Amino acid sequence: MELVKDLRRKAIRAFVLVTVKPGTSEEIVRSRRIKGVKMANSVLGRYDAVLVIEAENLEELKKTIYEIIERHPNVIHTETLISIFHPPTLSPP
Repeated sequence: MELVKDLRRKAIRAFVLVTVKPGTSEEIVRSRRIKGVKMANSVLGRYDAVLVIEAENLEELKKTIYEIIERHPNVIHTETLISIFHPPTLSPP
């Protein structure tokens, strides 16, 4: 299969590292139901969960993070990493 860059994709991808109140990481992982949250996993280590969010622009990303995720009553802290590189997708044969 040949690797082809998908130029139609304009989404911004961000990885949001989340610290929550003890014993509540499962609740924030359920946030994958929020529009734009593509993946949410509980993790071990410095953070309690990692969310992968895709948005069309920074304004949409900001709304998802600041108006929904950070307002969750169990969220203590977030750190956002915005991806600057998307690997090319595989084109069908």
